[in-house]
Amino acid sequence: MNVSAIGEFIGALFILTGGVMSVVSVFGLIRLPDVYTRSHAATKSSTLAVLLTLLGAFIYFWATAHFISVRLLLGIFFVFLTAPVAGHLLVRSAYRTKVKLADISGTDDLYEVLHGDQKKENES
Repeated sequence: MNVSAIGEFIGALFILTGGVMSVVSVFGLIRLPDVYTRSHAATKSSTLAVLLTLLGAFIYFWATAHFISVRLLLGIFFVFLTAPVAGHLLVRSAYRTKVKLADISGTDDLYEVLHGDQKKENES
């Protein structure tokens, strides 16, 4: 086995793992009860799936054609940077528009942080 074949195998393994993580993300979106947990599943596992797929493509091209793609590296960087921020902003906007938590969710710990001053003003 030469270095090129090992690089092809590692690249294909990363791409396959990215596909599996994408399927896991879909199951999380279907099965989870509310927008907060669904967003968590979509953001975490989809980001990992895209990153693994792009990394696998980068390794494959590097091993077979000895080509280092700056576009793939930039894609990895920007997905890693923007996807968690976008997920956070979606959940934040859902919370600010008062989308309710699922019944099986625990307590809303953020409510006391954001509305603690209003409680103190109402008590006095």
